[in-house]
Order: sequence, then C-alpha cells, then structure tokens
Amino acid sequence: MAEHTQQLIELRRLTAEDAEPTTRFLQNLPEGDLTFLKEPADDDTVNRWIADDRTYQWIAVGEDGELQAMLSIFPGALWSSHVAELRLVVGEPFRRQGLGRRLARHGLAEALRLGLRKVMVEVVADKEGDIAMFEAIGFEAEALLRDQICDRDGNVHDLVLLSHEVETGASALEALGLAGEVGLGEGQ
Repeated sequence: MAEHTQQLIELRRLTAEDAEPTTRFLQNLPEGDLTFLKEPADDDTVNRWIADDRTYQWIAVGEDGELQAMLSIFPGALWSSHVAELRLVVGEPFRRQGLGRRLARHGLAEALRLGLRKVMVEVVADKEGDIAMFEAIGFEAEALLRDQICDRDGNVHDLVLLSHEVETGASALEALGLAGEVGLGEGQ
C-alpha cells in the first residue's frame, strides 16, 4: 500500500456538489469496510443525507481534491434528542495518520455547539485500534452487543457501543486550557 503524505487542506460540510465524489469515495472503500456501513453506499443515500437538515456531514479533502474521509452526526429524536450518533470513515490510504482522531474531535466540538449532551459511536469489537482511538479522546465503552453484525460472508461480529458525555468533556478541556485546540474556544 502506497503511503499518502498529502495534507488535509479542507474540512467542509457536505453539499450537493460533493454528492458524486462522496458516493465514489464510499463505494471505493475496501470490501471489509463496506460490510460495516449502516446504509448503502449509493447516490440515493448520499443525496438523502444532503437534503436532511437534521443530520450533519463533513468531508475531508486533500490538497489534490481527493476525498480522504467523512464525518457524520445523526442527532436522536424525542426522548433521545440530546444524544447523537457519530459516524466516521477514513479512506484506507489516509489511516493511521491522525485524521480520524482529528475528525472525531471536530464531531465532539460540533455536538457541543448543537446543544447535544452525549455522542455515541458503534465500533466492530475486533477493530481494537479504532476503539483505542475513541477511548483516547474520552469515549467510554457502554455496551457489547454479541453477534450484532452479519458480514457479507455470513460471519457474525460483536459490536461495541462507546459514548462521550460532551458537556463533561468540554469542561475538562477548558480546565486544562485545551478547549481552543479542538475548536471550543471563544469566538469559534
């Protein structure tokens, strides 16, 4: 696998102009990643996300215009309106370079700005590196759902639910003087 050294130059909200490259990005994920997407990687799904004013998506674009990653926040409704699900996918060539961590932190900052109190993320239990990355930024495992996911080959996998109490995390960052690093400082 060739190592990409290009820098992320833009993190922006997903717009109609990004629909086709976003669909292509999702469809070009490795087969193993496609198994674990919660929705089809197609034009209809991406266009529905763009049209939905209750969900929030960002794309990370490199210096050559290549889409590197995608971040989504799906707020709950009614009795769970204070909770959101964070979804994050990083293109294979851009993994293990801190991009996922950066986007997850951005998602937490956005959740706080949206008035959400809790952010949940679902991770396949055997993706220990992903779990460790989320735990390193303050997520805690809340539940293990056994045999929750069935992949394309019919194999079942456990799912870990991790959560982050956004307000508590923001208070801790402010106390440590690190709020500005994740975009929580005044005027941001």
